[in-house]
Amino acid sequence: MKKARLDRRKFVKTFITTAAGVTVTFSPPKKFVSAKEIAKAPQIRFSAIGLNHGHIYGQIEAVQRGGGELVSFFAKEPDLAAAFSKRYPQAKLARSEQEILEDRSIQLIVSASIPNERAPLGVEVMQHGKDFMADKPGITSLEQLAAVRRVQEQTHRIYSIMYSERLENRATVKAGELVKAGAIGKVIQTVGLGPHRTNLSQRPAWFFDRRRYGGIICDIGSHQFDQFLYFTGSTKAEVVASQIGNVHHQQYPEFEDFGDVMLRGDQGTGYIRVDWFTPDGLNTWGDARLTILGTNGYIEIRKNVDIAGRAGSNHLFLVDQKSTRYLDCSRGPLPYGEQLVQDINNRTETAMSQAHCFLATELALKAQMQAQKISFKK
Repeated sequence: MKKARLDRRKFVKTFITTAAGVTVTFSPPKKFVSAKEIAKAPQIRFSAIGLNHGHIYGQIEAVQRGGGELVSFFAKEPDLAAAFSKRYPQAKLARSEQEILEDRSIQLIVSASIPNERAPLGVEVMQHGKDFMADKPGITSLEQLAAVRRVQEQTHRIYSIMYSERLENRATVKAGELVKAGAIGKVIQTVGLGPHRTNLSQRPAWFFDRRRYGGIICDIGSHQFDQFLYFTGSTKAEVVASQIGNVHHQQYPEFEDFGDVMLRGDQGTGYIRVDWFTPDGLNTWGDARLTILGTNGYIEIRKNVDIAGRAGSNHLFLVDQKSTRYLDCSRGPLPYGEQLVQDINNRTETAMSQAHCFLATELALKAQMQAQKISFKK
């Protein structure tokens, strides 16, 4: 019994000594991290390649709002690179596209390169195991679309196109919430108008080269195809008719300044008109409008300006069976960036389904390709 008690004392002494020895090798407890600090921590690392359109800044800011950390960029043009670096001094100027493509720490690449260069870049990005977000138009030919679809299916990477007239317009986001809640019944038609100001003296040479910008319907009309599919809920659609013309800028023979389209989907119809005729008297680049017709009412959005006199942008008018209301949406949410970042991390499709992205593009390309040319006698 005495020996047993001694053995137990020896065991306890040995255990305490050993435990103490282990304890002193532990690192000091880490500082407690609050939920707020976690929310601020970068969720992904991303880079930019191609800065040829000013939309790149909206793309960057959308991803940053969603929790992305901009770490590097590349542009062939020194003036574009210098302006970008001044705005985002924390981002490193890479020596080449390849340096960014081969950086395994980067999960997303965003691009606003010359339109016909976006799809080939996106294919390379996906083949390097990264996700891609392009400015619109993200694809400028049916051949490019076929290649992008094939590589996206092979790699299972995200190929997103930022249709900013919906995704970065607070009033249009609000309209989506209202339609989803049944505020105007079943949507049966969208009418999307996309006027733009030419600012001819500020445009680069590629702006007037149809091969490079893709044509007016492919380019600025792409927003409207996205909105038509989104608000009608159509997953199948056809181009009923389309037309294009260069009616006022004959000094640029490859330029198109007018286009319109009629669409028929499995859940609704659509009409689109785009042009380069915003007059200098308007205080913004274009009076972009969207009307959403439902069985129990309609919504009209004045995206950039209310010419009736209300200040600012993001104006929404809702008419239903009970009243006519105005909603100021200027402080509404913009969820696309956060949704995209979460999709990158979770491999989901909350920001935009791949099928939707490609169908909107396919419709725009077919409407452009099939369009009849119009001209008017002077």
